[in-house]
Amino acid sequence: MADKAVLRMEASKLLLLEDSSVDAELIEEQLSGISPPPVITRAVGRASFIEALENRQFDIILADFSLPDFDGMSALDIAMQTTPDTPFIFVSGVLGEDAAIDAFRRGATDYVLKQRLARLPSAVERALAEAREKQERKRAEVHKELLVRELSHRVKNTMAMVISIIRRTAKGSTSIEDYQERLVARVSALAESHALLFQSNWGETDLRDVVRRAIEPHNSFASRVELDGPDGVQLSPKSALALGMILHELVTNAQKYGSLSGASGKVEVFWKRLHNDDGRDRVDLQWRESGGPAVSVPQDTGFGTTLITKGAQYELHAESEIHYDRAGLQYQTVFPLD
Repeated sequence: MADKAVLRMEASKLLLLEDSSVDAELIEEQLSGISPPPVITRAVGRASFIEALENRQFDIILADFSLPDFDGMSALDIAMQTTPDTPFIFVSGVLGEDAAIDAFRRGATDYVLKQRLARLPSAVERALAEAREKQERKRAEVHKELLVRELSHRVKNTMAMVISIIRRTAKGSTSIEDYQERLVARVSALAESHALLFQSNWGETDLRDVVRRAIEPHNSFASRVELDGPDGVQLSPKSALALGMILHELVTNAQKYGSLSGASGKVEVFWKRLHNDDGRDRVDLQWRESGGPAVSVPQDTGFGTTLITKGAQYELHAESEIHYDRAGLQYQTVFPLD
């Protein structure tokens, strides 16, 4: 039963415009040899033909050339206006050379004489195969256009982020050497986040991988960074990039001034998924430092602090808090999953 259901689903849908019941039976008998046999809807005149086109989608149309109240050329014109990508084959007793040329010019796919109906199954199968190939090419072109647009959008966003990093890093640097060191580190962090996204083909990325990627450049401190959170929390590319930059700022700050600047300090990074009744789940991520030098509130707010607070709000639509506890810096961000 399951196999038969699959065959019915895959069977092509065919519209047959034919006023003669005898000819319609002969045509259906010839087409029954196609595997799977097409599902045939018959129209006998103009009204039923138009009604069928308005109410259903067809994979192929077969039409007689001459009918009492209608003609095949008019049917062809209607089909080309309403469903131009659907193959159209004339099945006629008589079709002169001039009429055939005119039919092809107006969009017909093929024609088969009723005296040679044995050729009809191969003509239908060929027309369907060509139509499928044409649809695949069109889908590929649309997909390519979407990819180009998406790539252009992402490149623009990335360049805007790089320009912002360059400007804001220059503003907060104390020397050329300091500026160079900070700039290279931040751009490298951005590159690492992009590399992670490339691995997932710019699809969703596991939050744990984003955290690990941000810590990897600081390998000597990795053993003092403890991760605790569930696997399978998937982030969109935009969220992964933003969170990667935030984590880079946190670990860099911890290495220079915080818990990782000493010999015994450590960092805990833990996260959990929050389930909302509205169906929009959120992520609660926390960064906690301990065992380092005493922490005090900085006099000036640098680019790093701005990035992990206002940047998180803008890029992640997050609620973020940073606390300069004397025992160690505490940071929390809660953001929605896309």
